[in-house]
Amino acid sequence: MKVPESQFDIEAIRKAYIGRKGKRKDGLYPVEHDPIRRHEHMTHGLNPLFLDPAYGKKSKYGSNIAPGVMTDYFAGDGTWPSWGGGPDIGARMGADPELDVPTLGDRAINLSTTWEFLAPLKIGDVLWSEPSIADVYVKGIKIDPKAVWIVNETRFYNQRNELVALSRNTGLRHRAPEEVAAEAAKA
Repeated sequence: MKVPESQFDIEAIRKAYIGRKGKRKDGLYPVEHDPIRRHEHMTHGLNPLFLDPAYGKKSKYGSNIAPGVMTDYFAGDGTWPSWGGGPDIGARMGADPELDVPTLGDRAINLSTTWEFLAPLKIGDVLWSEPSIADVYVKGIKIDPKAVWIVNETRFYNQRNELVALSRNTGLRHRAPEEVAAEAAKA
């Protein structure tokens, strides 16, 4: 959410947003063998832990498991774009108004996403996720010395409320060059 310079206080924003949690999102479908098999074939994988039910039953997991990269898929609602919704792209992409950090600019750059896979996703597991804000800070970039960096964290759980994965996404919002120039002209 874009705010005027007079309302922008990074310390107040940090205090209000870091640690704030968004709405829980329940996965629509359980972890199923067929999507795992299709994914493995699509990526030319041959891992019997993903493909062969007999092998999965004999494994230490007692069943086939899903590749970690499918966590978001099984925690989703089965629509594209994910978490369907309102007419704007933010709503369609699952934006949570509770996590819309106030910034000076409205131009966004997604910088990086990291994942930690902490427990196997077994056939039959039902996943849910909870987004939150892990960090917010100002760090200048070439086109905007007051760019706001936002680190979102999403935790993924199974039906036993065991943490199975953690995703951290770092992005920033900045002002248009004209806005930066206009501020510099005022100074």
